[in-house]
Amino acid sequence: MTSQNDVLRKNLKIVRGYPITYAFASGLEKIEQFQSRRDDIVIATYPKSGTTWISEILDMVLNDGDVEKCKRDFITAKVPMLEMILPGVRTSGIEQLEKNPSPRLVKTHLPIDLIPKSFWENNCKMIYLARNAKDVAVSYYHFDLMNNLQPLPGSWEEYLEKFITGNVAFGSWFNHVKSWWKKKEEHPILFLHYEDMKENPKQEIKKTARFLEKNLSDEMLDKIIHHTSFEMMKDNPLVNYTHLPSMLMDPSKSSFMRKGIAGDWKNYFTVAQNEKFDAIYKKEMSGTELQFRMEI
Repeated sequence: MTSQNDVLRKNLKIVRGYPITYAFASGLEKIEQFQSRRDDIVIATYPKSGTTWISEILDMVLNDGDVEKCKRDFITAKVPMLEMILPGVRTSGIEQLEKNPSPRLVKTHLPIDLIPKSFWENNCKMIYLARNAKDVAVSYYHFDLMNNLQPLPGSWEEYLEKFITGNVAFGSWFNHVKSWWKKKEEHPILFLHYEDMKENPKQEIKKTARFLEKNLSDEMLDKIIHHTSFEMMKDNPLVNYTHLPSMLMDPSKSSFMRKGIAGDWKNYFTVAQNEKFDAIYKKEMSGTELQFRMEI
């Protein structure tokens, strides 16, 4: 049985060179041995990149836009997080996945080096959703204010420094997005951008449907777009994480679904912070064709 004091607000633990949420670190050995199914669909993201959004979209795509079917359970059960482990508090991600029927949706924030080999061996389809680094930093800061499984974030200035150097859960944003971008050359990975999805959800949902070999009518697509709009999801208790105990996620500090926009970073970055970030960004992203829009 895990007590609150065992896992709450603990420092990150380094696992094979990556900083990982303390509560999850103990389960990574078991995750390495995880047996995938050939029709598993992996949703991979760096934290705060629209994971819950794309998860609900994909559940709807697989269920042909049937809203009632998508109300069958909480998002945490429909799309379990592979690395989630809180003994005595919640069903682990692996335990939930073992119960779920095929085709399973599997969510993960793990760096590519920590993904179970079984997914590669079974050639499982993967969808990677990436979001611009500045908005991720701001969203991650607010998330760490309310998520008691993470270390206290400190001030925004302190947190931005940690984010830039990769001293946050799941490591460097730069390494995460670049490694998944590169991997798509050799594995069936659909690489999506959060900003594109905000700008033209119909086009991007069509892409995911094609990738999953699903034919959706315009009516189905419109249902999916409506049901997964930020306004609808923010008020939907099945997906907005209000079902979790406040000892884990404290909504009084920040809501799990805060703004869901592109460009919010401009409300937080000072001119000096932005100039410094741009210089580091340019250096880190040189040599890759991967590009992001910082606003739309």
